[in-house]
Amino acid sequence: QVQLVESGGGSVQAGGSLRLSCAVYGVYSSANCVAWFRQDPGKRREGVASIDRQWRTTYADSVQGRFTISKDNAKNTLYLQMNSLKAEDTAMYYCAARSRFCAQSWSDYDYWGQGTQVTVSS
Repeated sequence: QVQLVESGGGSVQAGGSLRLSCAVYGVYSSANCVAWFRQDPGKRREGVASIDRQWRTTYADSVQGRFTISKDNAKNTLYLQMNSLKAEDTAMYYCAARSRFCAQSWSDYDYWGQGTQVTVSS
């Protein structure tokens, strides 16, 4: 059974840090790409960062230099370290997996978690 379970969200003040985790069940070994997306109510879902099987990473311009995506293959877990958080980072964060190469559009991803809320107060 495929399941992605996010954790680590919460409320922080601007400038603070959070680390999100995503435990991936049933698809981790076959997924070529795992990624983080975020969505604020009324806005479209946007890509935050991705990492593929060869450990190549991509980041949205808005988080470059502040966020770091990583994974632990032994634990089948994806991480997102978020530093220097800003109010505009407030959103529901989702992890996603795809069997093919990393893609920018959320619609290209096959599997999704339920999301974890990140709220940054200024």
